[in-house]
Amino acid sequence: MPLNPLQVAAKLLLLAAGILAILGLIFWAVSRLGSGGRLLPGDIVIQRPGFAFYFPLATCLLVSVILSAILIIVGLLRR
Repeated sequence: MPLNPLQVAAKLLLLAAGILAILGLIFWAVSRLGSGGRLLPGDIVIQRPGFAFYFPLATCLLVSVILSAILIIVGLLRR
């Protein structure tokens, strides 16, 4: 029996909330380590008087790989 579109939307919202809660816990745990957000070599930091630029390139790549792996696993489990 096909699902009602509202049921599908509700499941997607619950899944998104769960993912956000897990990411929040991960970010909270990482911030408690006292690393100041600089986790990996490869993150770009430029500091000048009156200006600071920070781009976590290596961290973005790592998060992308982890999220891609999670989504692939979830996709395989749905089959």
